This record gives sequence, C-alpha cells and structure tokens, in this order.
Amino acid sequence: MRDPWFERSLVLLCQHNDDGALGLIINKQGDVDLQEVIDRLTEDHGEFGDLKNGLQKTWWGGPVGDGAGFVLFTGEVQDGEGWNIGDIAVSPSLERLAELIRQGTGFELCLGYAGWGPGQLAEEIETGSWLATDIDPAIVFDTPIEQRYERALAQIGLTPETIWMTPINE
Repeated sequence: MRDPWFERSLVLLCQHNDDGALGLIINKQGDVDLQEVIDRLTEDHGEFGDLKNGLQKTWWGGPVGDGAGFVLFTGEVQDGEGWNIGDIAVSPSLERLAELIRQGTGFELCLGYAGWGPGQLAEEIETGSWLATDIDPAIVFDTPIEQRYERALAQIGLTPETIWMTPINE
C-alpha cells in the first residue's frame, strides 16, 4: 500500500458495514503519556482517579480524529457503547475510562482512528492491500508493541520478509 500512515500497521477492525469501516492501529505508540491525557480530562470533566502507571504511553490509533479516544480492555461493553471483538472490548466512553481507572483494571488508550468510506476497505482487501487474521487478545495486551506486527503475521504463517509490497515512495 502506498500510504505511509499504514505501512507495517496492525489494525483492530471495530466496525465494517455499508456505511464504511473504523479500526484502531494497535502497534504504534502515541506521543502522549496516559497521565497527561487524564490530567486534561480531569480539568474538563472532573476527577478520574489515580492511575497505577501514569507513565504508560497512549497508542496512536490512526490519522483520523486525533481528539478521539478509545479504551481497550478485556471484557465486554454494553450495547451502543462500543464494540466487542472477541474477548476485547473497545469503548469511546469517558465514563468507562473513569470506571476502569477507579477499579484499577488494566486497559490501553488509543488516540485517533483509521476510517474508510463506503466500500473503500472492501476494495482495498480485494486488491490485496490488507491481510486478515483472527484477533488474539495476547497480541493486543501481552505482546510488546514493537513485536505485534510480526506476531500477527506469524498467525497466518508469514514473516515480514515473505510479503512483497510496492514501495511507498515509488
């Protein structure tokens, strides 16, 4: 794919229907510490509680909506709150984020997202721009961020060296 945003990206696909698609890049670290985000949210929305590890970095979810945040955790979301993808819950809810912080439950925060218009992602998949694999919560929550791409490829029997792509700068 000739798009530097998505080179070597691992995307957790949250929604794909006739209206388009939404996914989160889960193997690129963001520039912002989680504590910094919580401090800003506390100023605007009240107390969120104390983080166990405020030095934790956020994830860069994609080039769309850099002000949008999605919390990923093990469990389930309620109807209309977000998405249940296997054993991974994804929620854009500030209330959910505050609840997870207060409970001391592990989570990750992804800022921004990847979005596709109607039919766009299906066309990109058809032309071979994307490879698909089943989601593995261990990749999302237990694998170091710099190893996720390779681990997802290994699930389908590939390595980065076995994938041929047209260079981005061609």
